[in-house]
Amino acid sequence: MDKPTYLLEFEKPLRELSNQLDLLRQQSLENNVDVAKEIASIERKIESTRREIYSDLSPWQKVQLARHPKRPYALDYVNALCENFQELHGDRQFNDDRALIGGTAFFQGRSVMIVAQQKGRDTKENILRNFGMPQPEGYRKALRLMKLAEKFGLPVITFIDTPGAFPGIESEARHVSEAIAVNLREMAMLKVPSIAVVVGEGGSGGALGIGVTDRVLIFENSYYSVISPEGCAAILWKDRAAAPKAAEALKLNADHLEKLGVVDEVVPEPFGGAHNDHAAAAESLKKALLKHLNELTKLDEEKLLDSRYNRYRHLGVYEEAGVAHA
Repeated sequence: MDKPTYLLEFEKPLRELSNQLDLLRQQSLENNVDVAKEIASIERKIESTRREIYSDLSPWQKVQLARHPKRPYALDYVNALCENFQELHGDRQFNDDRALIGGTAFFQGRSVMIVAQQKGRDTKENILRNFGMPQPEGYRKALRLMKLAEKFGLPVITFIDTPGAFPGIESEARHVSEAIAVNLREMAMLKVPSIAVVVGEGGSGGALGIGVTDRVLIFENSYYSVISPEGCAAILWKDRAAAPKAAEALKLNADHLEKLGVVDEVVPEPFGGAHNDHAAAAESLKKALLKHLNELTKLDEEKLLDSRYNRYRHLGVYEEAGVAHA
């Protein structure tokens, strides 16, 4: 097993065992001592510890995995699954927001329009991508591309991965909330099939701005929520340190979201998280996308719009003492 290059707080037992393993191997080489049994024992312990940790993750631990710096980002999936991705730039009003990318591509031989939120791998790229937080021009670019897709009959695939829309003064001055609201309305009426995939963080209206689609998929260690756990904790408990408690209360993880009908399918990840095997995560997503895209492209325009309307009309409906509420 390769030694992890980045470990989260709950993964610290793995670091300690890995250090023990390294020390044993070093002693074996330096002193020419046979410690094969001890090495095998620690390797078994590492594997059992991995299974113990990852088989029972709390909601907060899954949020941490969703934010893992080695986790695949939108462009990683696009490059793995699509051919001839041609990025298109600008909202034709103000600027080109690099936190939100998009363009045409071929997915399994089918022409599609990609719209995605993109984070950076290092400080320089994160500044360029604004840490994956789109501004109003990003959402207007997304709408321009989705309308272009509608004109040419291309299915739309969106990749959600943002802590939220950028809340800065300049973003608010250019009416980010209005840009998101327009997207919600226009995506609800889009005349082509659309699928959203939550690949990491799905934070607040910033995620929803490209998330009103016919189908919503989510990776098993991603989250999708009206507010971040830290934001919720600051409001309800007056302490951001209560984020783990907030994550539990928000029901923001994939398994809860599927039960509530907010998402249509949970995409499985490699054991320990998508960051451990980008190729395997992409393969899981390919299967899910193909299935839903094939189902949606069989629907005519009227059935597609009716199905989308019914999907969102029934979100939040619950029963109490035999009476339905919405």
